Formats: sequence, C-alpha cells, structure tokens
Amino acid sequence: MSKSEAALPSASNLIKRSSQAPISRDNILGTIESLIGPSALVFSLWAIALYEFDGRLPPPVLILSVLVFALTFPGQSHVQSTIGRVVLDIVLNWLWVAGLMFAMGVATGYVREFTQDMLVTWLWAAPVAEFGMHLLLRSVAPLVIKLQGPNQRAIIVGMNEQGAALATRIREAPYSRIDLVGFIDSRDVSRLGPLGENRLLGKLDDLAAIAKDQHVQLIYLSLPMASQPRILQVLDDLKDTTASIYFVPDMFFTDLIQGHSGTVFGMPVISVCETPFRGADGLVKRASDIVLATLILLLIAPILLAFALAVKLTSPGPVIFKQRRYGLDGEEIVVYKFRSMTVTEDGPTIKQAEKNDSRITPLGAFMRRTSIDELPQFINVLQGRMSIVGPRPHAIAHNELYRKLIKGYMVRHKVRPGITGWAQVNGYRGETNTLDKMQGRIDYDLDYLRNWSLRLDLHIILKTIRLVLKDEKAH
Repeated sequence: MSKSEAALPSASNLIKRSSQAPISRDNILGTIESLIGPSALVFSLWAIALYEFDGRLPPPVLILSVLVFALTFPGQSHVQSTIGRVVLDIVLNWLWVAGLMFAMGVATGYVREFTQDMLVTWLWAAPVAEFGMHLLLRSVAPLVIKLQGPNQRAIIVGMNEQGAALATRIREAPYSRIDLVGFIDSRDVSRLGPLGENRLLGKLDDLAAIAKDQHVQLIYLSLPMASQPRILQVLDDLKDTTASIYFVPDMFFTDLIQGHSGTVFGMPVISVCETPFRGADGLVKRASDIVLATLILLLIAPILLAFALAVKLTSPGPVIFKQRRYGLDGEEIVVYKFRSMTVTEDGPTIKQAEKNDSRITPLGAFMRRTSIDELPQFINVLQGRMSIVGPRPHAIAHNELYRKLIKGYMVRHKVRPGITGWAQVNGYRGETNTLDKMQGRIDYDLDYLRNWSLRLDLHIILKTIRLVLKDEKAH
C-alpha cells in the first residue's frame, strides 16, 4: 500500500455502507430468478383475492403479501436444475412458508380475515404459479442472455482437479455467458495428464500478455495455498489488465476490490477484483445516470448554447474538442469537452494543462476554472460511455505512461469514467504533474471502487458543486 493510500480518508468511513451482504445477482437472468418465486406467490394471492373480494385488495391481503415476499426474497435459482428438482424445491419451500404463515395466523387470530376457500385455493395455486413462471423463464432465458451482450471470455490459471472441474461446468452449463479460452499452467505438458477439450495457452509469466491479447474479461485462479508468492506475483502482473479476477479455493486473500464469495455453476469462487456494478446495482447506477443526465441537460441547454456560440466567436477551431480516452474495461471511447485551448491534441504525447498555460484561451480559462468545459460530457453519459460519478478519464497517452509506473492503475477502468469523482473532491482535481499526485488520484479511485454506494455518489456530487466555484487547481 502506498503512503498516500494509507493516509487517504476511506469512503467506507465517510459514507457508511449497509452491513448486510448485497442480494443482487451477477447478471440479469439471476436477478429475474430472484424475483420469480416471491412474485408468483404474491400475484397468485392477489388474483384469488380480487376474485374473492369483487376486485378489491383488502388491507389483510396486502399485509400478507408483504410478509410472504419478505420471507421468500430472494428466490431460489432453478434455471440450471432438472424439472424434477425444480418441482421438489418449490413444493418443499412452499410447505415451509405456508406452514409458518398458517401457524402465525392461528396464533394471532389473523387467519379469520380470510375465507377457507381462499386459503385452500392459494395453497395449491401458489406453487403452480411459481412453477409456471419458472417454465416461462426457461423459454425466454436464451433471449435474456443475448440482451446482456456478447459472452465473456475466461481463462483458468492452474490445470488441476478444481480447475478442470470448473472448466467442465462452464462448458456444460445450458445458459452460460462464459466462453472458456483455455488454461494457463507453468508445468510441463507431460505432468498435466490428458488435455481433452482443454487448451493450454501458455505459462504464468505470460498470463498478463495473453489476457490482453485474447481480450479476456474473467480470470479464475485455481492455485494451491502453498503457491502464495507465485499468486502475489500473478496478481501484480494482472493489475495492468481490466479482467475480473476470482479465486477458486483453496485460497488466501490479498487487497480486495469488491471482494465477495460466490459460485460459478455450483463451483465456489472468491472475487479479488470486481466491478461494484453487478446485477441490480449496475441497473440502479445506469438508471440514475440516465435520469440525472437527462434532467441536467434540459436545465443547462441555454448555457450549452451560449458557451458554444462564445467558443466559436472568440477563437478559431471547433466548438467541441473530442479526445480519445479509456473507458469501461479499458475500451477506447471519445469524450466531449468545450474547446478551451488553441490546440486540440490527441496524439501519442499530450502535455497536461498547467497554470498560466499559453495554450488556454481567455474564455477557456474561465470554463476550466468553473468546469463548464466539461458540461458536454453529460451527452457522453447518455451514450453510455461515461457516468456522472466515477474515476476521471485520462488521455490515452497519459494512460499508457502511468499504467507502467503505478500498480493497479488499470483497475480504475472496471467502471465507466465519470464527470466528477472521489479523487477530484479530495484535492486531486486538475493537473497531476508528479507521479505522487497521480498515485494519490489512483488511490482515491480504487477506494471509490471498494466502497461504492448511491449515498457516496450523492456525497461526491454535492461536494463537487461546492468545490467548482472556489477550486483553483483546474487549469
């Protein structure tokens, strides 16, 4: 850990996160699965109640709905199971829930609020509805998988028993979004046994290069605990990639970015470096970006038009400066800004703006000091290239320089870059003309990834508004 990282005020201390583990799943299909069971029980109750009470939902029905949903959410994952297993799980789970609710109803006298016919009908209709919804999900699951975009490419490090078992489960899973590229193992092929369908890509020393060349998004480390020094070296090498990294136990821990345990087709894994925007959290983050960016663009439209005209009239050149930056997963994006300089540099070497920089126009100095030059980036937010809050994107030339000098530099690209960020509201806005300053910015960026929450995003937005009027570090 760097000195600056040790000294920074952690976001976890300033913006307290929930002590409960997140219940979101890692993909859209999993999120839908978590809702199907509870929703089926509630909707079947409502349908029966609407019939029984002439189109009304009395308060006792609504209260029972809340209790049932709370008891059963998140629902079980069945899409990978056999039909027989699904039926058994649904029946057993429903008998437990119904038995508990009936016992509570008798003890409190609440059961008298419902007719016997209504309760008997719900007793068989609820599991039937749940089973029907799971069958419907199976039929649309391939379409849901396609909506999530292209499959993710994966590498397994360690061709041992647990690594081979994980590979088999990935290949045999009916709804997998993972394409297994192959294995990495430094042992001689003669010691690995029959390869079968497994493809050996290279040795551990080549892992980072192979991951980048093969455009790998997922890396599973299936190495024994005795290999701790080797694993530490592997993790250091992988900090120059944007791949999500998981341990397949037996394992030990290092500094985690959104570390959590989980399973891959029933195989236990532990994430080491992951985006905070998985499943429902990703949907919430994206939805909030779209809503806020739309509202802000509507409010600032007159300002955008006024400054576009001012830039055009005060200096020659384009109104909008387009520069290539690194975005989510290290993919190249184009970022918009009002042109504030007499030059539009976007080459292999770019000089950062400095105080009293002769390239900055008089209007550009005002726009940079007040961050008005960055307002067009709300369009980038709507395009899906950026987020309102996240690590600030750097020019590609700067990225290529600092990724070689700062460990973990590329990890900041596990999320969309932001118009403002945790580093910027903690004194790292503007020029970073020394390695220590860039290291400090990266430390805050990684702290944001570890401790993200909507409350933290709101805190950063409010603090940004206070800072832009008095911050003299933007040049």
